[in-house]
Amino acid sequence: MIEVHEVSKFFGNVVAVSDVSCTIEPGVTALLGPNGAGKSTLFRMLCGLTPPSRGTLRVLGADPRRDRDVRGRIGLVPQQDALFDHLSAVEFVTVAAASHAMADPAAVAARALGVVDLDPNNPKRVGAYSKGMRQRVKVAAALVNDPEVLILDEPLTGLDPVQRRRMTALFHRLGDDGRTVLVSSHVLDEVARLGSRVLVIAQGRLAATGDYRDLRELMDDRPHRVRITASDARRLATRLVADGLIVALSLDERHLVVDTLDVDALGRRIAPLAIELGVRLFEVAPLDEDLESVFRYLVERR
Repeated sequence: MIEVHEVSKFFGNVVAVSDVSCTIEPGVTALLGPNGAGKSTLFRMLCGLTPPSRGTLRVLGADPRRDRDVRGRIGLVPQQDALFDHLSAVEFVTVAAASHAMADPAAVAARALGVVDLDPNNPKRVGAYSKGMRQRVKVAAALVNDPEVLILDEPLTGLDPVQRRRMTALFHRLGDDGRTVLVSSHVLDEVARLGSRVLVIAQGRLAATGDYRDLRELMDDRPHRVRITASDARRLATRLVADGLIVALSLDERHLVVDTLDVDALGRRIAPLAIELGVRLFEVAPLDEDLESVFRYLVERR
């Protein structure tokens, strides 16, 4: 469905994408990249909005920059929060449907809004919508042409947990229907729910590809970092050291940051230990489960 071969994109002396090659099949694929990694630039090239400076890419067997028909078979949800704020949701999505020359744009818009759990009869202007609702309006606008390739740049940002689950389920349904769904995200937990196929871009280059679990396991040869907030962090730290569960720590009165080689064992032990010591736990949060830490690790390994 998507073929990228040795693609680079330059903006003057700035290299946004460098020598990226990959193949993306039908189903859900996650594209991961920190700010400035080049993922939005890659998305723009896949949608035909900007040409590659070097290399070739094909979407549905054609060059999206040169083939207008193939651009009509792609749906894009941009990261930018740019809507016509004076329009209602159905009016905005109707404009999107009309731009694809749909036979009945208003009816198409109403159906697309229903798919993302929004009421097409709501007269409220999108300028008054919450961030999560605006995200769903953008997804509805991308669905009006029933795209075979759907490209979504950070579509889950601003959604509450229920909306996020529903949107993720929608992406999986579209992928199961044989569409290619390419989703960017910066949260590893989201990636685990989105799908197992992952492309990681760091500093404009393809840093890793493969299954989400395989990528996370690349980090298992280094300590995991966890922040613990408790009523008596010092007492808790003393026992964690004595029990051999941590290899390094820093602490103040209530906050404890530990490095552990066995995060699962630490997770199983921390609550019973706190009960045993009479210490109240307020937070146990991983500090290296975010995507930035994975990028740093992958880039260091290159």
